[in-house]
Amino acid sequence: IELTEEIAEGIYSNLAIISHSNSEFVIDFIKVMPGMPKAKVKSRILMTPEHAKRLVIALQDNIQKYEAVHGKIKDLGPSGIPMNFGGPTAEA
Repeated sequence: IELTEEIAEGIYSNLAIISHSNSEFVIDFIKVMPGMPKAKVKSRILMTPEHAKRLVIALQDNIQKYEAVHGKIKDLGPSGIPMNFGGPTAEA
C-alpha cells in the first residue's frame, strides 16, 4: 500500500452521509462549520456492498478496542440535519 504525503495528512469530517444503490454504497464525508451557510463534502468514497459490510465489521472491532482502553464513546444522538436526498440514506 502506498500512502502519499497529501493523503497521509487526512481530511477532517464531522458528518457522514451514506446512501446506496443495489450495486454500491456512497459515503460522503462532510465538514460542517458553525455560522457557515453551506457544509462542504470533503471526500466521497464509493464501495461495493461487500466492502461496506467489511468496513462496518472493522469499525465495530476498532470501536470495541478503543472503548476497552478509553471508556464508552458518548452517543450524541441525531444531528438534526436533514438526510433525505431522494434515496435511501442513513447517518453515521
